[in-house]
Amino acid sequence: MNTILLALGTGILYLIAYQTYGKFLAKRIFKLNSDTPTPAVEQEDGVDFVPTQPEILFGHHYTSIAGAGPIVGPALAIIWGWVPALLWIIFGSILMGAVHDFGALVVSLRNQGKTIGEVAADLISPRVRIMFLSIISLALLIVIAIFCLVIASLFSLYPESVIPIWIEIPIAIWLGRVIYKKKKHALTYSLFALAMLYIAVIIGAYYPIVMPSIELAGVTLNPTVSWTIILLIYAYIASTMPVWCLLQPRDYINGHELFVALGLLTLGVIFSNPTMVAPAYNPTPEGAPSMVPFLFIILACGAVSGFHSLVGSGTTSKQLANEKHALSIGYGSMLLEGMLATFAVIAVGAGIGLMEKNGLTGADLWNHQYASWGAAKGLGAKVGHFVEGSAAMLGSLGIPSNIALTIMGVFVVSFACTTLDSATRLQRYALSELSGGLKIQFLTGRHPATILAVFSGGLLALHDGVGKGGLILWPLFGATNQLLACLALLVITVYLARVGQSLLYTLIPFCFMFLVTGWSMYENMKGYASKGDYMLLAMGGVIVSLEIWMVIEASLALKKNRAIN
Repeated sequence: MNTILLALGTGILYLIAYQTYGKFLAKRIFKLNSDTPTPAVEQEDGVDFVPTQPEILFGHHYTSIAGAGPIVGPALAIIWGWVPALLWIIFGSILMGAVHDFGALVVSLRNQGKTIGEVAADLISPRVRIMFLSIISLALLIVIAIFCLVIASLFSLYPESVIPIWIEIPIAIWLGRVIYKKKKHALTYSLFALAMLYIAVIIGAYYPIVMPSIELAGVTLNPTVSWTIILLIYAYIASTMPVWCLLQPRDYINGHELFVALGLLTLGVIFSNPTMVAPAYNPTPEGAPSMVPFLFIILACGAVSGFHSLVGSGTTSKQLANEKHALSIGYGSMLLEGMLATFAVIAVGAGIGLMEKNGLTGADLWNHQYASWGAAKGLGAKVGHFVEGSAAMLGSLGIPSNIALTIMGVFVVSFACTTLDSATRLQRYALSELSGGLKIQFLTGRHPATILAVFSGGLLALHDGVGKGGLILWPLFGATNQLLACLALLVITVYLARVGQSLLYTLIPFCFMFLVTGWSMYENMKGYASKGDYMLLAMGGVIVSLEIWMVIEASLALKKNRAIN
């Protein structure tokens, strides 16, 4: 398959979708109005509610929803063939993911910037508030613990990324002060900040930093534990600072970094023109679960992901200065994430074929890398396939291999860091709202709620002593994340019913996602039972029960609202 045409055709489809379906939803269904004051304007507080330039907010929103997801998911899902993976990326993002993200953002805007859990209580029933927030909090707990492990592992895999990642923080703080305090031109100074980042990338390529094991009070801390502790401290500081100080400017830089990476990957595809060495369709790889329904669970970011609704309703809605910006930031960001996922498919499906490892090249190397589910599913394998495949394509541009690897490694780690501190901030919101509902007032404050978020995430991550504790609950995350997407689509559907709009655009995606995620949860629970893993079985049963209860409550709310209209 010609990968140039593959990338070009996908990009054209996304442009057409944005100009047609996206604008139809904005004008006819959600009826965006630039004269309607947004929560960022009405509730501006200089910390969380901050009216923001759309290009800066786009960078924050995109990097928060993406993380490593549109890389890791496609790098594993391609084991079933590049055609089903790419079809789900294209049509899932256009018809489901972008609608989900856009709708969650708009519904939050129309409800004082509340999170999707709070909106569910207002639109469906107060009874669902604690249930929804509990599910959200569990998902975010797992994200915080796992992404500490993800970033620590990436620092070990790509020690060249350590210097650029940590240098970016003071660069971002400087940029935030220049833009918001000195009122300088955002684009000009952000491009200068981007240049400083890439200088740091070159330095990092030649001066990698490897975290040693540390002896502390008679206890040996391995590199993963040490990085986890450092990252949790960072997450606390970053998520309690005003959004203009670090979150926005760093993600603005990362947004530029995204466009540089996509530009380099595009040129890499054009100049190397790699051939797809992955099979087009491979329904029964060794040791893998059934392609249906698990393709739709594993390939989440890049198609549809419940975590996105938490970002859109949790942080983005509090910074949107004009309702009409919701189209590009909500719908457009998801399509751009789909484009990144497409490049991930090309990198792991074709870029790998340009490499030579152990005397293997082309399809032989791909078949070795993806010989079985066990060989392909590890974090190092998935990220490594993308980074190395991408670097091989960048090599066609004359970029030295160590610098190409560092560019792509920093790109992945930057997005993973954004996910970590955004998830910590979102967990603070969820815990504050949950504590308020339970009348535990002292935990509703910014610092107490953040301390609880960081402490609980750290407790899960470190309880095994080696920093991999989050893996215990990780099997629940995939299906839970997609069930969150179902619930967000359901809340948006109830909102549309309340305002008298057609329900089909969100109800059909909800039904599809509810079917495949319910099916996958059932298959997972059978596996937990057969292995005697009763903790996961019990937690899965509780989550499914809460989801079904919420669907029943929402169905009653839908019936009531349709009767009124």
